[in-house]
Amino acid sequence: MGLLIAIVGNCGTGKSTFTHRLCELDGYEPYLEQHIERPFQTAFFHDLKQRSFSHAFLNQMDYLLYRSEQELDIRRRDIIGVQDGGLDQDFHLFTRLFLHKGYLKQDEYDLCRRFYDITRALLPVPDVVIIMRAPLDVLLKRLARRRRETDIVQSQDLELVEYYLDSWLANIDASLVITIDSSQADETYTTSIIDTVAKIRTLKDIRQ
Repeated sequence: MGLLIAIVGNCGTGKSTFTHRLCELDGYEPYLEQHIERPFQTAFFHDLKQRSFSHAFLNQMDYLLYRSEQELDIRRRDIIGVQDGGLDQDFHLFTRLFLHKGYLKQDEYDLCRRFYDITRALLPVPDVVIIMRAPLDVLLKRLARRRRETDIVQSQDLELVEYYLDSWLANIDASLVITIDSSQADETYTTSIIDTVAKIRTLKDIRQ
């Protein structure tokens, strides 16, 4: 069974960059968010401009299914798979945020929660959770600089997303967690990645 590494964090913390760098350095397989490729993401983004949320539920269920499919693929193969985000992040951070903002109705959120609960009961939790951390002022600057066409989370949402992140992390096994300071000057994360790879190799040896 493959090992699953989930890289989580607020928007702008460098999850995608860290995922690519980690996989390049030690031959892991990346499992990315694929904003552009997801079938409802662009439609959801355009809905928001019209204050319509008709694609919100479809988009969120697609992401939860997609992340579950990624996990299943990793677990069926003898690999180390690295998710940029993942099932837990998509539910605990973004599904909760979309309910709060009114993008999802309560009954739609409840269906997402039921799907998440049963899926997480059937699939093992990630073997390692890498948390990318940076101060909110740094994230605000990064978010303003990058502006993806399909970004749903806005600058005013970052503090609430951070709260949801902390709420979820408070309920998981701390021994699974590696925290990375992503506000560092070295945007290649060389030192952090070397330390992370060493910990993952130790875990792999234990599992074998």
